[in-house]
Amino acid sequence: MILTVSLLNKGSFLGSLINKCRPAAVANLSLSSPSYVAKTLEEKAGLPPRPKKPLTPYFRFMKEQRPKIQAENPKISIVDIVRQVSKQWVTADASLKQRLQEEYKKEQQKYVETRTKYDAKITDEQRSQLKELKQEQIDAKERRMMRKRIKELGRPKKPASAFLRFIAKERIATPQTEKETFREWHQKATAKWGTLTDEQKNVYIMESRKELEKYKIEISLWEEKMIRLGNIDVIRHSNLIDPPEPKPKKH
Repeated sequence: MILTVSLLNKGSFLGSLINKCRPAAVANLSLSSPSYVAKTLEEKAGLPPRPKKPLTPYFRFMKEQRPKIQAENPKISIVDIVRQVSKQWVTADASLKQRLQEEYKKEQQKYVETRTKYDAKITDEQRSQLKELKQEQIDAKERRMMRKRIKELGRPKKPASAFLRFIAKERIATPQTEKETFREWHQKATAKWGTLTDEQKNVYIMESRKELEKYKIEISLWEEKMIRLGNIDVIRHSNLIDPPEPKPKKH
């Protein structure tokens, strides 16, 4: 796997990992194969790309040393590259660090000028849009982290509805053919569900209700356990945490 310069330029997340010398954290990155590149906030807002910050002295050193290390050992992993660069940086000559620092300062000054001009062209409406997109990004990240946390804590899964149970059985009974898309198959299965009698649908409804009653018991026990363990943030019902005050009796 090869750590490309482009990733060093735009990967602030990767950069922080390398700069803090955490090679194990980047070991699972697949840098040799194409990967999905998420749109920046500016791209989502229809704005030109924001000027990129210049490489810090450490990353300039990384950029220079990486090819040398790989030339000596073509099969070296990204983890070992990071480790070697980190060690070499500690003992690097002071004059080398000074040169890299001067290059950085020069480009940093140019970056500040370019960024100032860029920001001056953005309207208040566009700034507001960027702020909203940024908040959406933060909220989405928090939701992903919460879903992951809930899964790790072993929260019981809510059972499938009657319709989804029918769809699951249809996938086995009448699977999708090679000539039809999943959308077409799903539309056909949905139409079939609409032709079922109340008695036929009731079979799936009763299955779903039975599993739902079981789920209600399991989720209540799980939530009580989470309260005892102090994991209040994963609880659904506030009344399990702070029961409402009893209403006074009317005389």
